[in-house]
Amino acid sequence: MSICRVATLIVLVTLPAMGHAAARPASWTFAVSGDSRNCGDVVMPAIAAGVRASGARFYWHLGDLRFIRDFDQDYRQLHPHTTILEYLTDAWIDAQQNQIEPFGELPFFLGIGNHELLPPKGREEFIVTFADWLDAPVIRAQRLRDDPRDHQVRTYYHWEIDGVDFVNLDNASAEQFDAAQLQWLKRLLERDRRDPAVRAIVVGMHEALPDSIAHSHSMDDELIEQSTGREVYAQLLELRKSKPVYVLASHSHFVMGDVFDTPYWREHGGVLPGWIVGSAGAVRYALPAAAQGRFARTHVYGYLLATVHPATAKDRDPIEFEFREVTAGDVPRAVSERFGAALVKECYEGNVQY
Repeated sequence: MSICRVATLIVLVTLPAMGHAAARPASWTFAVSGDSRNCGDVVMPAIAAGVRASGARFYWHLGDLRFIRDFDQDYRQLHPHTTILEYLTDAWIDAQQNQIEPFGELPFFLGIGNHELLPPKGREEFIVTFADWLDAPVIRAQRLRDDPRDHQVRTYYHWEIDGVDFVNLDNASAEQFDAAQLQWLKRLLERDRRDPAVRAIVVGMHEALPDSIAHSHSMDDELIEQSTGREVYAQLLELRKSKPVYVLASHSHFVMGDVFDTPYWREHGGVLPGWIVGSAGAVRYALPAAAQGRFARTHVYGYLLATVHPATAKDRDPIEFEFREVTAGDVPRAVSERFGAALVKECYEGNVQY
């Protein structure tokens, strides 16, 4: 597995007092990427193998599991004579079997993407099909801690680990940053601001918030989502005055850091740390011209591995991110044999949109 390092990761060592061993709390990691349509059944098992080998606590998928608009190449390879009806009936079960199950017992947090909403699919079917993940015990317990009467399973939710609040938002369609979700988020961020136990917030969603470097394929696409997206950005920017905030998205099928370091946000309040990581199997896109001069890669697959440093590490960002690429050589042998060498090669050397 090849590794592109974007942040220097340093092992923390503390000298024990009086000559006795006194280990500091350890750092820990989590992994995130999105957009596993097209070739995800081949790529996601390679990501799963890398994430599990890294010792990450969980994997977070930011949406777009299957193409839905047409047959995914990997699905067509195994079902060459399938009908459209058979594909639409089977597509999400296929994603469970070939993309989620390779992670084994590792917690798998799931976001929703715009391809999950292509007719005849929709949110209601998505919630029912993926209820085991959207209402996982840690999510349900967090929801009931927030409100003991709240038993509704949603496509937006949050969970806390070791003082970090992970917030999964639903912006898979233009109207979904609606009053209910925005009020929920406002209350959550205010609670995080007041809670001394919360030391960082990581917000993930499918489409990048407006006015990023990837503005042509983001929440800038329609005026209603641009408006609500800017509202969310402003809330996160306000929270960042008191606590670190990180924003993750996919939707654009490449990897890029510092995505909100744009003239608009430099002139309208400030720049949030942000990544786009749509690199889990979808057809790869060309990079925007504005990507020059920053970490940006396309025609690659992989995931962000985030290192969460202990609260005692006051001299650095609480969370640092690096991109880990997976190559054709990382595809598990059983997966390569099942799909065939020709498809694996096509997924890794082709699957490109210029």
